Amino acid sequence: MPGLLRGVARTAVIAGTATSVSNRVSRRQAGRWARQDAEQAQAQQAAAAPPPPAPTSLAPEDEMSNKIAQLKDLGDLKSRGVLSESEFEAQKARILGS
Repeated sequence: MPGLLRGVARTAVIAGTATSVSNRVSRRQAGRWARQDAEQAQAQQAAAAPPPPAPTSLAPEDEMSNKIAQLKDLGDLKSRGVLSESEFEAQKARILGS
């Protein structure tokens, strides 16, 4: 009987060790694949991002009309309480400065 028990114990130790190593390898591979997937997703997002719009040159009359329309919209936002006085002044300066 002692020889049989020793054989069963040895088999259990070997099986446990093999299972532990197998699980560790699986977790390591899953981590690598997750990092690769994340890197690929970031690369695809960077490639899919639209390029910034090219600056367009407007005729002086069109540019002035555009600024007036922006200022009217800005005044409307201020009158509705969406913008504070300081935000309004900052945006107005930005529009008039460009």
